[in-house]
Amino acid sequence: MAKIAGLIALVIVLPVRVSAQPQALQDPLLDHLIGTWVLRGTIDGKGTTHDVTFDWVLAHQYVRLHEVSRERDASGQPAYEATVFIGWDAPSGRYACLWLDSTGGTGISAQAIGYAGRARSELAFVFKIADASTFHTTFKYNQAADTWQWFMDGEERGTRRPFARVTLAKK
Repeated sequence: MAKIAGLIALVIVLPVRVSAQPQALQDPLLDHLIGTWVLRGTIDGKGTTHDVTFDWVLAHQYVRLHEVSRERDASGQPAYEATVFIGWDAPSGRYACLWLDSTGGTGISAQAIGYAGRARSELAFVFKIADASTFHTTFKYNQAADTWQWFMDGEERGTRRPFARVTLAKK
């Protein structure tokens, strides 16, 4: 009798669990990010090269970016490393981005989350900083060259200042 009750419970619960699984995020723009890239350009006025990988994770709901600079610090570790998650925030109708990197270390805060509206060939994230300034991180896809331009700008009192101008090319 216990076996029958267990089987009935399984038959009732299993469809609920299966139907509760999210549908995979289908997004052609994010699909263009997937792969292994070499980042080259200037960041904070200095020439740099980083290795960057984008892949779908967590049931195809998020794109994970892993970025590692080829430059090393005094201890031999990468001078910069980041893990970033990009997904779709259905309630707000925007992309959401969680940016975690080796320059932080003070914990996860609201300023590590940026948002971008839907656009045909770019992701223009805006991160609000605690001091009322903003940071803009924009990925622009060039379909003809299959490359991405990546711009980062700080903004204070309405004035934007370039921080990074880099290009991602397939490795």
